[in-house]
Amino acid sequence: MEESLSEQRLNFLRQSIGKVITNSPSNFMNWLAPVLIRAENGVLVCQYTVRREMTNPYQILHGGVTAGIIDDLIGATVFTMGLNDRFTTVNNYIDYFAPATEGDEIVAETSIVKRGKTILNLQCEIFLPAKKRLIAKGYSNMLNIG
Repeated sequence: MEESLSEQRLNFLRQSIGKVITNSPSNFMNWLAPVLIRAENGVLVCQYTVRREMTNPYQILHGGVTAGIIDDLIGATVFTMGLNDRFTTVNNYIDYFAPATEGDEIVAETSIVKRGKTILNLQCEIFLPAKKRLIAKGYSNMLNIG
């Protein structure tokens, strides 16, 4: 039996489990340098090390970088679904709950909330495991553009 597109993509991604992602088609993801922890259909888990250039003047993780992690990982999650169509972000809604500082290891996990033909709704939660804290949670709607 032939592998589905989702399984082909997941098998490709799973080769990077435990490694820093440096060869993503997303240059932003390469800059973020996540370590892939888990890859399933509609679910990605990555760990990020907060670097100095990711912080704001208060030396905490910049909200824009947090938003970028959420947007980028949600986009990569759509890739795991094996859809033939392309999707783009139409909105992001993010709640920020707690800070992370340079050197902290944070973990982001995505999941599908609702899968429609035209719009996909996904969420991403970012945790600071060392302090057992949820630091941010975001939702995105992804529009099918063909």
